[in-house]
Amino acid sequence: PSIPRHTNRLINEKSPCLLQHADNPVDWYPWGQEAFDKAKKENKLIFLSVGYSTCHWCHVMEKESFKNKEIGEIMNKNFVCIKVDREERPDVDKVYMTFMQATSGGGGWPMSIWLTPDLKPFVGGTYFPPEDGVHCVGFRTVLLRIAEQWKENKDALLENSQKILEALLHRSEIRLRGQESPPPSKEVMATCFQQLSNSYDEDYGGFSESPKFPTPVNLNFLFMYWALHRTTPEGARALQMALHTLKMMAHGGIHDHIGQGFHRYSTDQHWHVPHFEKMLYDQGQLAATYSRAFQISGDEFFANVAQDILLYVSRNLSDQEGGFYSAEDADSYTTTASGEKREGAFCVWAAEEIRALLPDPVEGATEGTTLGDVFMYHYGVKETGNVSPMQDPHQELKGKNVLIVQRSTELTAAQFGLELGRLGALLGEGRQRLSAARVQRPQPHLDTKMLAAWNGLMISGFAQAGAILAKQEYVSRAAEAAAFLRRHLFDPTNGRLLRSCYRGKDNTVEQNAVPIQGFLEDYVFVIQALFDLYEASLEQGWLEWALQLQHMQDKLFWDPKGFAYFSSEAGDPSLLLRLKDDQDGAEPTANSVTVTNLLRAACYSGHTEWVEKAGQILTAFSERLQKIPITLPEMARATAVFHDTLKQVVICGDPEGADTKEMLRCVHSVFSPNKVLMLADGDSTGFLYRQLPFLASLERKDRKATAYLCSNFTCSLPFTSPQELCGML
Repeated sequence: PSIPRHTNRLINEKSPCLLQHADNPVDWYPWGQEAFDKAKKENKLIFLSVGYSTCHWCHVMEKESFKNKEIGEIMNKNFVCIKVDREERPDVDKVYMTFMQATSGGGGWPMSIWLTPDLKPFVGGTYFPPEDGVHCVGFRTVLLRIAEQWKENKDALLENSQKILEALLHRSEIRLRGQESPPPSKEVMATCFQQLSNSYDEDYGGFSESPKFPTPVNLNFLFMYWALHRTTPEGARALQMALHTLKMMAHGGIHDHIGQGFHRYSTDQHWHVPHFEKMLYDQGQLAATYSRAFQISGDEFFANVAQDILLYVSRNLSDQEGGFYSAEDADSYTTTASGEKREGAFCVWAAEEIRALLPDPVEGATEGTTLGDVFMYHYGVKETGNVSPMQDPHQELKGKNVLIVQRSTELTAAQFGLELGRLGALLGEGRQRLSAARVQRPQPHLDTKMLAAWNGLMISGFAQAGAILAKQEYVSRAAEAAAFLRRHLFDPTNGRLLRSCYRGKDNTVEQNAVPIQGFLEDYVFVIQALFDLYEASLEQGWLEWALQLQHMQDKLFWDPKGFAYFSSEAGDPSLLLRLKDDQDGAEPTANSVTVTNLLRAACYSGHTEWVEKAGQILTAFSERLQKIPITLPEMARATAVFHDTLKQVVICGDPEGADTKEMLRCVHSVFSPNKVLMLADGDSTGFLYRQLPFLASLERKDRKATAYLCSNFTCSLPFTSPQELCGML
């Protein structure tokens, strides 16, 4: 495309989302003092648009409204327009999303909010079409009406915005309400299981009709519930719900059968037609969850899916310096010559394309069968396309196919008279050829922003998969990414994390002129990652850094009055609310994960005040945990860890010894969610021995690697047999 002549202030930003809007005729400002001062000085309302670079409906609204010159003029004349990347500034996003959900009962992106000059919201929505339609008011009309209201009824608007803010402050407060102890885990777990069981889709798995999100937090809760109730019908159902959901997702179109990895969510009940963007946080959590499913079930199917996800991330979302990129877009050009992007263009297939790529006759199959016939039968490909018009409002997928495993390998093999092994090889060959053809298509946009929190989730995915699947290369990749965080997203002078860095020109890593400081979720997900990486690698340096970051998290975010952690630091006058998130969604909420982090930190350090903090968080969220734990499945899971006391599994041995490695294999092969692992290597000057004096009293028996199971620093008799240890776990 020719270089656009006009650019606005966003051209100076690093965020890919903001840069996408740098050539709009809208006079966009980034979130900051310059915009706030202009609104006050000119007494103008602020129009705040929040999105992210791989958001399909954000692209639609930009194309229809923000690139429209006339609409741009209305916006510039009447408002100070601010654009925010929600991934870069989750604190700003959460404040105004809280307003959206409180006033309209829903929310999403793009988020469109109008604020008074002092940043108080008074009206908002999500996507607006440019012009009035039969069922909705157009963006142009909304802009003009709001501008008129500001002229005619300014005082009423200001008064209203103040009332809204007071109501939000009251509504969003999570604190101790006179109750002294954390809620009982048995009841919380039972209620959460019942609520998930009631919303479970028996046929296709998942926990809603549509849209369907992967939500690994639900599956991890069900694994924990099974571990505590292995011999009961409820326990068996919990495991079946989780494994069936994971199988249906892996067979579905939400899973990219050609390019690997998972799309963000399915628009239908069958996991078939997704929104095609791929997010790093999904890949990280799902790699860990599929690895756990393999650990529990022994079914190689789940191990293969975990490896498929990690292949995608290594190939498509990895920076050469070691960090992980945020996301891959849903929209791309259909051909190198086309001027218009379409959703899913990179991923979908016409039947004739597949026939042309797979024309080979299949030996030994029924007469006249081609590789294309076998492939199309197995993956539900239809001549006229397999996407229902209901799932395709803009007709972008008309005549196209989203691949979905519609038949078992047994059924496909029987249909064409093939042996199972031979069918597997044929399908693999078909996928490879489609992959080679797909690489020639115009690639979707890559969001090369690197976020501390999401890198943390991905490090956990690589570390856990490496430990469970016994793949050292995954553990090494996790360590490489952790070293990247230490180099580029950590300030050793003050011990603090930064939120984001960016791939710059010449593939160097760049930082904002004023770096964005880390939020609670950055600390929590990175600390979790470092614990997971320690357990996979037994490198004590990661443990030491995790405990330093935990102290810093306490200092910056802990609420000493109401308990639990705030999502953002104190002291930013542009943030109207300091919130505590109360919902585990596509990502777990930071307070949920930090409960387990604190319990792990206490086990590795002997600091019992961290156990106390974990209990105080559960107490602050007690009402929600007892009434609607389905909104906090990760925190519900953590109540069980809290009440059951984490067991310390200590292996005394030489890290390089074969007997030590055999013990460690055993630990990693068993799903035992209420344990921490540590290696006592006999080096009394090392970090762990300095933290935990009791380790000095544990010794190797008969000079063999020896395991101890400890609880509250009191240990069992020693084991030297890996089988015995497996049994105990």
